[in-house]
Amino acid sequence: MRLSLILLLSLAYITGACQTQSNSTEEKYTYPIQKTDDEWKKILSEEQFYILRRQGTEYAFSGAYWDNKEKGTYYSAATGQPLFSSEHKFKSGTGWPSFYRPIDENAVKEITDRSHGMVRTEVVDSGSGSHLGHVFNDGPAPTGLRYCMNSASLIFVADGEELPSIVKEWRDKQAP
Repeated sequence: MRLSLILLLSLAYITGACQTQSNSTEEKYTYPIQKTDDEWKKILSEEQFYILRRQGTEYAFSGAYWDNKEKGTYYSAATGQPLFSSEHKFKSGTGWPSFYRPIDENAVKEITDRSHGMVRTEVVDSGSGSHLGHVFNDGPAPTGLRYCMNSASLIFVADGEELPSIVKEWRDKQAP
């Protein structure tokens, strides 16, 4: 009886601690692209909204790109911003597309994530702060990093393919 009470109290404490912690910790930062939830819902699928704007995660081995071997570029599904190159993609065995570095160090922003009773590093696109996945220190050389991304947060464009309009819009806004 006493052991049951201790276990019950411990579980209540742990559950309460996890619920009171925020999903991510971030300094005050304003992203260039700001939209309301209603605006995001108009341009994103339900799954994309859940992942990109609610820090969700797709099931392992379920996304479109976890085993993609084509050469090309991965863009943010929220903004069209270029994020990762197929040249930096590797087979991690985790069931999510994994990269050892972003296409440009300024393409993503890393944020401390204290959700689910863990401390991890969340990765968001630097254009809108949309959740992409997490980065871990168990990747291959030369960086030793594994950017573990959700397929639904990405748009893949194979080399030589026509760019989708969201990517063209991002590119045109970046032109001097």
